[in-house]
Parts: sequence; C-alpha cells; structure tokens
Amino acid sequence: MITNIREPVVAGMFYDFDKANLRESLKALFKNVPKGNYRCVISPHAGYVYSGKTAAYAINGLKETKRFLILGPNHNVIGYDFSIMRNGIWRTPLGDCKVDEKLANDLKTDILREDFSAHQFEHSIEVQLPFLQYRFKEFSFVPISIKNINYSERFLSNCEKLGNDITSLLKKNPDVCVIASSDFSHYLPQKIADEKDRKAIEKIIKLDTKGFFKVLTETKASICGYGGIAVVMQIANELNLKPNIIHKSSSGDVTRDFDSVVAYYAIGFG
Repeated sequence: MITNIREPVVAGMFYDFDKANLRESLKALFKNVPKGNYRCVISPHAGYVYSGKTAAYAINGLKETKRFLILGPNHNVIGYDFSIMRNGIWRTPLGDCKVDEKLANDLKTDILREDFSAHQFEHSIEVQLPFLQYRFKEFSFVPISIKNINYSERFLSNCEKLGNDITSLLKKNPDVCVIASSDFSHYLPQKIADEKDRKAIEKIIKLDTKGFFKVLTETKASICGYGGIAVVMQIANELNLKPNIIHKSSSGDVTRDFDSVVAYYAIGFG
C-alpha cells in the first residue's frame, strides 16, 4: 500500500512545470549525448538551464536498467542525518515515479532511518527524476537523503559503512544502478573553482575517501553532495569500478559571469 506521495517542489523553478515543454527541453539536453554503461554516476542538480547538459551526460552514461538508488544531499537539514523512503511515489510533470519498496527493504543497514520529512522539500533527488523518466521511461528507485554538515571521521565512517551495505545489495541485484546527486564548487571565480575541484576530483578518481575528505577540509570546499560521493567511491572500491570524468560545465557557460560560478561534473564509475 502506497503511504507517501511526494509532490514536486522545484517544478516551474529548476525545470519546466509544463509536461510538453519539459519533454522538449530534455530532448534538447540529451541531443548528441552518447549512452554509456556505468554502474554509478555523479550527476548535478541545479536548474536545467545551467547544469542540464552535464546531468544528461551523467544519466545517459548509466547502463540500461529499471532500478536505481539515488543519494541526495539534504540542503534543508530537516530530518535524520541519513534518511530513506521505503515506499510511496514521487510526482513530476512527466508522471509518477514509484519507490522500490522491495529494494529498499532488501537494503540491510543500521545507518539509515525511515523519514519522509527529509525528502519532502529537498530538490537534489527530485531534479534527477525527469532525466531518468526521459531516458528509461518506466523505473523504480530508492531515495536516500544525507545531511552533509561536517567532514568528521565519524561522518566519513558512516558513509563508508553505507557504501559497504549498498555494495552487498548491488552484488545480489546486478541490474541496480546508483546516482550520487551533487554540484561542485559554489559561487567562486571560475579559475578558483577549477583548482579546488581538481584537487577533490583527483581523490575521487583514486577512490581515496579519506584523501577526499582531507582535501574538502583543506580547501574549504563547497561541494554540496560530498557524503553521497563518498558512498559511491566506497561502492566503486568494493566492486572494482573505474571512475571517469564524462562531462564538465559551469553556470558561467550560460551567464557569462565567470567571477561567480557553480561547477558541475558528470563522473561515471564502471
């Protein structure tokens, strides 16, 4: 029985509320974007006019499947630190997306707690769904919201533990893919953003979670979804997945204001 209905909160702001217009914008974003075979990806979650092309590269980079885990940062800091929805539907202008109740219940972990409030007003997972609807049509997913509030050893340990628990699930379900929703540097000059992100991405490519958190601390980074990224890095370590930068862009490419940009990366693991 479906108990939770999650209405869209950024339709009409981050992407078009009108179904036909949204489909046309997605068609344009996916144009000439190659398909891939990645098991996990990092995908941005800004307004489609800014990060949509990079998100299209990320989502089109995934292998063919119908089931996903989506890890999103909890910008609103509502609810538990690591929150899951185990049942319900998420609505978008393109239709309803069903939470995969069986997959959620098969994920055995003591890190996550059931909490609808953590997801209700948070956009980072919602923004991924129309891309998935356009590429995969029908699918089910499990939403996981993570508060990214510090770079502590305890937080990293919990991310690594969650990564190990998800890995156990993925080994039993080879069709399931994972998306970590994250933007990179925020509101910095392009050159500074590039340099800070380069240092972080070096650690991501090496799958060095501790080094990643060390760089985040040293550079005072503003990568919003670093918890989910660390989870995916741990999964990639356990499954021997190789990282690859698929696409890079920034808000400056659209606004032409390179004095204050938000950076976007599509990174695949396969």
